[in-house]
Amino acid sequence: MKTRQIGSTNVRVSEISFGCSSIGNLYREIDEADAQAVLQAAWDAGIRYFDTAPHYGRGLSEMRLGRFLSGRPDCVLSSKVGRVLSPAAAPIARADGFINPAQNDVRYDYSGDGIEESFEQSCARLGRSHIDILYVHDLGADTHGAANVAHMEAFFGSGYERLVALKEAGRIGAFGLGVNESQVCLDVMDHGPVDAILLAGRLTLLDRSAEAALVPRCIDAGTSLVLGGIFNSGILATGPVEGATYDYGPAPQDVLDKVAGLQARAARFGVPLATAALQFGLHHKAAASVLLGTAKPSSLMRNLEAAFQELPAGIETLLA
Repeated sequence: MKTRQIGSTNVRVSEISFGCSSIGNLYREIDEADAQAVLQAAWDAGIRYFDTAPHYGRGLSEMRLGRFLSGRPDCVLSSKVGRVLSPAAAPIARADGFINPAQNDVRYDYSGDGIEESFEQSCARLGRSHIDILYVHDLGADTHGAANVAHMEAFFGSGYERLVALKEAGRIGAFGLGVNESQVCLDVMDHGPVDAILLAGRLTLLDRSAEAALVPRCIDAGTSLVLGGIFNSGILATGPVEGATYDYGPAPQDVLDKVAGLQARAARFGVPLATAALQFGLHHKAAASVLLGTAKPSSLMRNLEAAFQELPAGIETLLA
């Protein structure tokens, strides 16, 4: 599998990466054997970039990934900061969509001390002293509303400089943002450079809103984009069917109509909508890697086959 450079760093990622939210029991519980099986399938397919976060199952995803990667140093690993975990005060059956997560409470902290504490916790769960890419997770008004003002002040006050210090000390190879919105990326880039942005759902076949300002800014700055949410949480995989989801909720009618149009255009070339969605991300000029996340090896293999399927001439008009 081809690799691509992250910014101007020495970190190189596989063009397809594995997102580990599902092995944190997102929406449904899986056992340890199933988690290890899908990670093994990703490894056997040549994927060498794995992304996780404390948020995914309150640390469960990181622990499972750490066990899998033990003895496999020849890969790239990213995790995230901004949430600090602590032992739960009461039993947790479900949290933030994760079923039977690790029994940890969480607090947001984007200050330098909070970022370093979160980083050290992740290193312990992952069994690593170094993390290749460290993303600041879920900064932005879409996640935090009015509370985001204080979070941005904490990050600009000491968080950003702590990331610079961790990189200079060799504890991380690159840093950036892991978010679902474009504006906060532009705000942070006004403050200082970042190596990479893991952007979920804003640069897809359906939603190209990042192309207005963020993509040209990243190209000019040499900031790499890793694309998550390439199916916009489901609708680009299922099509505009009843119950289709968009951005983790029921798809509104205007989105259903737009997806129906995209599906019809793809069908004229004999290409499934999901295949077009994957190839859009894989071939976008600003993308370093496209994240695939699933709990099933069969789903992963199906998506990989679609990602590398040879496409008919002329479909560039849909993907451009």
